[in-house]
Amino acid sequence: MSKWNKAWTAGIMACALTMSAAPGLAHAGDMSIGALFPMSGPNASYGDIFGSGANLAAEHINADQMLGGKLSIQYEDSQALPQQGVIGMNKLVNVEKVPYVLSAFTGVSKAISTIAGRSKTVAVNGGGVGPDLAELGPYFWNIIPLANYEVRAIIPYLINERKLKNFVLVYVDDPLGQAIRKEMESVLPGAGGKLVEALSVPATAQQFGGIAARVRAANPDVIYVASYGSQQSQIVKQFRDNGIKQQFASYTAFSIPEINALPEAAGSLYTSQNIDWNSQDPVTRRFVDDYRKKYNKMPTAYIANYYNAVRMFGLLAQQLIKKGLPVTGENLLKQRIESASFDLVGGKVSFAANGTVTMPMQINEIDGKGGKVVSTSTR
Repeated sequence: MSKWNKAWTAGIMACALTMSAAPGLAHAGDMSIGALFPMSGPNASYGDIFGSGANLAAEHINADQMLGGKLSIQYEDSQALPQQGVIGMNKLVNVEKVPYVLSAFTGVSKAISTIAGRSKTVAVNGGGVGPDLAELGPYFWNIIPLANYEVRAIIPYLINERKLKNFVLVYVDDPLGQAIRKEMESVLPGAGGKLVEALSVPATAQQFGGIAARVRAANPDVIYVASYGSQQSQIVKQFRDNGIKQQFASYTAFSIPEINALPEAAGSLYTSQNIDWNSQDPVTRRFVDDYRKKYNKMPTAYIANYYNAVRMFGLLAQQLIKKGLPVTGENLLKQRIESASFDLVGGKVSFAANGTVTMPMQINEIDGKGGKVVSTSTR
């Protein structure tokens, strides 16, 4: 049994009950939603992180009896790969017949969006940040600010506050990395910065000695890493081992425990959505308190995103049940459009017409002690 399965068997068993009727047509009663997370491979740690938030939300929905029955989550292993994501999505839609699927990673999300639209199944992304995820149709929603907001938040801070003007971008050669490169090429000149080199790496690469030599030759002020999982850890470690001392910067992917515990990553800066973990609003307080009790640590923005994605299903389905309407993807979309806002972790959240959210951003610094917020931005 894989590490992910060992870690999650208890959690999934606790909240997973099989429906007696097709879940996509359910009224009050037991329901299932789906999740396409990496449970194996180099990005399996993200599956652990995302699933911890999703499972806690299901536990809260069931404890509150919001749906008149039990909510379960059917997990499929995407391995963070588009092809595996499509296989998992087809199973969730055609076999499990779920009306609502949690998605992650830009490449996977783009690959499954056609299936979501064709089958009228809602897909909700809480982890991928490629800006083009805002253009995948009415059944694809983003509950995380996309990379254009993250890049626009950190560049003025690096240039104006840290006086770092010359950038090297090291990016994974996939839709996420390509989108961040495009955004940096667009934003940097107007902000007073310069992209002196943009270096792509294959998604499977783990050796970066050659890339490190090119970074040294470029001699930038700051190195922006647009990667994820074990690859980003190897980039940071191998660059430091090769004598590169410049400032590292990145996006939300740097929030994972592996990076925060890496000595070579100390001092790195990264963006994430701004959430006041000390807020006294009931949803945020309950989430933080129960997560800390369950896992003996503070949550992160990723965890909040997938909690919010599942909680949002609960709120939408609850309204449909009250109206006597079946909980289908089509009705969930109509109810989201009708709803002005949602009480989620971090406060009230509203959606734009294209299914995206905009939130205040914060800039975090890795300090080996859980990190600290150094700036906030509304960009």
